[in-house]
Amino acid sequence: MGLNETPSANRIHIGFFGRRNAGKSSLVNAVTGQSLAVVSDVKGTTTDPVYKAMELLPLGPVMIIDTPGIDDEGGLGELRVKKAKQVLNKTDIAILVVDASEGLKDTDRDLIHTFTTKEVPYLIVYNKLDLLSSVPPAKSSEIYVSAEHFTGIQDLKEKIAHITSVDDEKLKIVADLLHPSDFVVLVTPIDKAAPKGRLILPQQQTIRDILEADATAIVVKEYELRDTLLNLGKEPAMVITDSQVFAKVSADTPTHIPLTSFSILMARYKGLLDTSVKGVTAVEMLNDGDKVLISEGCSHHRQCDDIGTVKIPRWLKNYTGKNITFEFTSGTEFPEDLSPYKMIIHCGGCMLNEREVRYRMKCAVDQGVAITNYGVTIAYMQGILKRSIKIFPHLDVLLEDKK
Repeated sequence: MGLNETPSANRIHIGFFGRRNAGKSSLVNAVTGQSLAVVSDVKGTTTDPVYKAMELLPLGPVMIIDTPGIDDEGGLGELRVKKAKQVLNKTDIAILVVDASEGLKDTDRDLIHTFTTKEVPYLIVYNKLDLLSSVPPAKSSEIYVSAEHFTGIQDLKEKIAHITSVDDEKLKIVADLLHPSDFVVLVTPIDKAAPKGRLILPQQQTIRDILEADATAIVVKEYELRDTLLNLGKEPAMVITDSQVFAKVSADTPTHIPLTSFSILMARYKGLLDTSVKGVTAVEMLNDGDKVLISEGCSHHRQCDDIGTVKIPRWLKNYTGKNITFEFTSGTEFPEDLSPYKMIIHCGGCMLNEREVRYRMKCAVDQGVAITNYGVTIAYMQGILKRSIKIFPHLDVLLEDKK
């Protein structure tokens, strides 16, 4: 991903849901102006969610998602329905596609109830209006279209664009903590999991955020930090590090210089940080035989010393001295039943949009399972969490309260 491209996680996710043969795929093709989804009269043609990144003004960058029919049947059909429901967990705007000649069915009403329960803004699109002898008046949350004849498609795009507001004041990764001309030192070990010649996504996004704040980003490896700070000629406003080298960077950074990690900043950006700080003290209550879930939002190739599957389990066992059992999930997989776990340690969530991160957090909180993230956990076990969240005073107080 280049610095000028919008990551998938930062796009507004628009999911198209509905029964089989309601015309979801045809509508997605009409909205995107491309033959993105396979269209057929055979029910259940869409077997997996189909994603398309595009621009939709005035919303800007969006991710269009075509889903399998929510009324699919049989063993395979149940799996397709499950995938469609998983998409809903990351959906910012839901489009319910209804066959206008048949009207709303119980399955559609169940979906509307789910949208409402999950607080997902939605729009009901009655497709195939060409099959109607007359078009009924539409409510504010409804529109009649014909994907086959492209009737009402432009009106639909405009209605989608106005169904949610675009928040220009959305929380930044770090820019709101900086002033123009500030220096920020970024400590970025070469990550073997990243493609050769590239920085991992949180590092790219943080650099972009610093530049947009009219500040200066200085990128170094962990063993270059000490000399960089001595020779910089100007004290940095902040040092941001990869969590894996937190201890070394903390030792090399004077205590009066603010220090945090990419993972902690990403947790704040995704809305998980406060809950992570509350949840991390659960490591003190781990006992032999307890099960910990380590969950990643991406599905990168695992390295021999992978942070999620190797390093954190090793550090956690060393810290607690307990014989802990670990389970791992990645990508879109996240258990619905979290009761077997004593705690959950989640990645920074750079590949997930905010809604999905908050969904996972809510699942844990509702089921009474502590949830935290990689950076917070590592900083806590290394005794530097208090320092790494000092830039957020309310969290400093929260950590004291937990003790």
